Amino acid sequence: MISRRAFITALSSGFLTGHRHAHAQSSAKIPRIGFLAARPPAWRTAVSVTSTAFIERLGELGYVIGENVIVDVRTSEHDKTAEYFDLAAQLIAAGVDVLVAPNPHALETMTRATRTIPIVGVDLESDPVAKGWVVSLARPGGNVTGIFLDMPEMSGKQLELLKEVKPTLARVAVLGDSRVNSLQFRAVEVAARAMGLTLQPLPISGLDEIVGAIDNAARQRAGGLLVLSSPMLFTNLRSIAEAAVKHRLPTINLFVPFFADVGGLLAYGPEFRDLFRGAADYTARIAQRCEAC
Repeated sequence: MISRRAFITALSSGFLTGHRHAHAQSSAKIPRIGFLAARPPAWRTAVSVTSTAFIERLGELGYVIGENVIVDVRTSEHDKTAEYFDLAAQLIAAGVDVLVAPNPHALETMTRATRTIPIVGVDLESDPVAKGWVVSLARPGGNVTGIFLDMPEMSGKQLELLKEVKPTLARVAVLGDSRVNSLQFRAVEVAARAMGLTLQPLPISGLDEIVGAIDNAARQRAGGLLVLSSPMLFTNLRSIAEAAVKHRLPTINLFVPFFADVGGLLAYGPEFRDLFRGAADYTARIAQRCEAC
């Protein structure tokens, strides 16, 4: 059982039920949803599956693109901060009613770009309270809502699973994105210390560093590899799996089910499609209120 925390601001009450037909929308405002994401090389694989889950869930709640909802998707080609800001500004200028941020970079950008438009985030790397996006989980305030993840307990369970696969495990390499994974690095360190494991941190900041970092872990005789979550690592799972197999390095991460799909050994975490379906639930609640504006 994973530990997941989700919260929603007091923007509306009650979830949508049943189906909302297009003809019933004729006299209501059609809500516009702004969706800002990275567009890395693997866009048409794992990332497209999660965005599809978001759109499918909207449809189940009665919001069908082209009929009674507009989803304005903007994607960053190079995953650069300046590019995100430009795209967020474009969405705001287009008059969106709600913004969807499916990664920490997009969420960081949106929280700086607007304090009034509701933002729904899916962020597995950030502490929304420490970031100042919300006052508290119980009473968030502001305009940010969404799904966030507790990492300490999950890190411990992931290390336990690696230990089960390799009982002689003593040294574990930890691959993470230096831009967003500071909380997860600390969580893994705490869990490893409790288990008597030695850690080899592998902080990286670019795609071209992934394979080299795993090669380095093997040279230093790591007995296992734990891959932290980040958009960069999520969209490069195949390279990670192939490098781990090359070195016969047992590897675990939370990218369910995508890591298994590309030949990875272990994954333990939330089902990613469910996270985006949950984000669609929150988005639909906000959209319903917007129709009455």
